[in-house]
Order: sequence, then structure tokens, then C-alpha cells
Amino acid sequence: MAAEDSREAQRGDEHEESSPLLKGNENEGKICSKGDAKAASLVPPPAAEEYGWTADGLPVSQGSVIGEPIRRNQWNSGLFTCLGRNDEFCSSDLEVCLLGSVAPCVLYGTNAERLGSAPGTFSNHCLTYLGLYFVGNSLFGWNCLAPWFSYSSRSAIRRKFNLEGSFEAMNRSCGCCGSCIEDEMQREHLETTCDFVTHVLCHTCALCQEGRELRRKVLHPGFNAQSTVVMMPPREQTMGRK
Repeated sequence: MAAEDSREAQRGDEHEESSPLLKGNENEGKICSKGDAKAASLVPPPAAEEYGWTADGLPVSQGSVIGEPIRRNQWNSGLFTCLGRNDEFCSSDLEVCLLGSVAPCVLYGTNAERLGSAPGTFSNHCLTYLGLYFVGNSLFGWNCLAPWFSYSSRSAIRRKFNLEGSFEAMNRSCGCCGSCIEDEMQREHLETTCDFVTHVLCHTCALCQEGRELRRKVLHPGFNAQSTVVMMPPREQTMGRK
């Protein structure tokens, strides 16, 4: 009897292994796996993201579409707007105009100090500018050496705030210079050349425009931006008499 029971159990196992239902399930699994592999092979790989580039060569992903270059910002005031604008910075604009006319070395030093945020920035730039100012006026009769030293600050401001350069503004107004630009590097070289020409021909106006721009966008390094709570001692209290 035991031998017969073991034979029936073996037959049952063989029947289960040879069942067409099990084979059908296995075939369906194989078909599904092949279909998934074909579908995965038909799905195209994700396209590589393209990025626009700012004036300082950094990728930009803002805008309605990723990779769409953002528009350049305009300067807060014009090059020949000597007295600035009639707003909350009116007194600061008058101070910038006065410094640019009387002491351009001080104005350039404060501009570099707002940009540099390093100890000794004001004195280093102010004294260097002052030396070039005196040498230029002594040898050539006008301030022709200091612009060679100070024009880089205009390029730094333009890159930091993504401002429109003189070359791009001229191309936007007349549309005759865009054909000569091949890539972003060449455009930046042309903008730097225009910054140098602006400082040579309109040096005082360029310093004042940069000073107005920085005072509206950058806090002075010596100003503590954190709010300070001043604790006042209570007043001496006396007993009132009726």
C-alpha cells in the first residue's frame, strides 16, 4: 500500500508539472517580459538639457523654458544722469555726483569696497587711483591713466547684476553689430572694450553711474544688516503724592 501511495503522489506531481495551465502562465510571463523589453527599447532617451548663459558665463535655467536665455537688466540710471533720480536715494545720488566731481578717488574706492568685501579694499583702490591721477595730470595734463585701472569695476558690476552693456545697447538700437558676434566669449570681449572706452571718454560719468547702481543694490560692508535691539534702562520711578 505504501508503494502504491508513493506512485500516485509521483503521478500527481508529474500531472501538475505538465499541466497546460502552468505552461500557459509561464508562456505569458515570457511574452510579457519580451514585450516590456521591446517597449523599453522603443522609448527614446531623455534629451540633454540645454542652458542659456549669463554675462559671467554661468548657466541659467530661469524663464518659461529651460535653457531660454534671460534678458539683460537695464542700468538703474543713465550714463549722463548726473543728479540721479528723484526717489529715496536722491541725497545719495547728490553725494555721488559731488564725490565724482571733486574726489573721484574716494568714489572709486567706495565702489570697489562695495564690490570687494575684503579688508583694506577702500584704501588700496583709493590710493592707487590717487597716484595714477596725479601722475596723469602731471605728465599729460589730464586724468588719462586712472581709467586703465578703474574700468574693470564697470565690467564686474555688469557681470554681477547681468546688466546690459554698451555694445549690446548699441546693437539693440541700430541692429548693425549683431552679425559680428560669433559666441558669448567674443561678445564679452567686445563689452569689456566698450567698458574701457566709456571710462576713457566719460570717466566721471561712468564712476557716478556705477556708484548709483551699487548704492541701490549693495549694502555698505560697514553697515550691519542685522537688526539691533537697543535695551533702554527703565526710568526711575517715584511715588506720587496726592
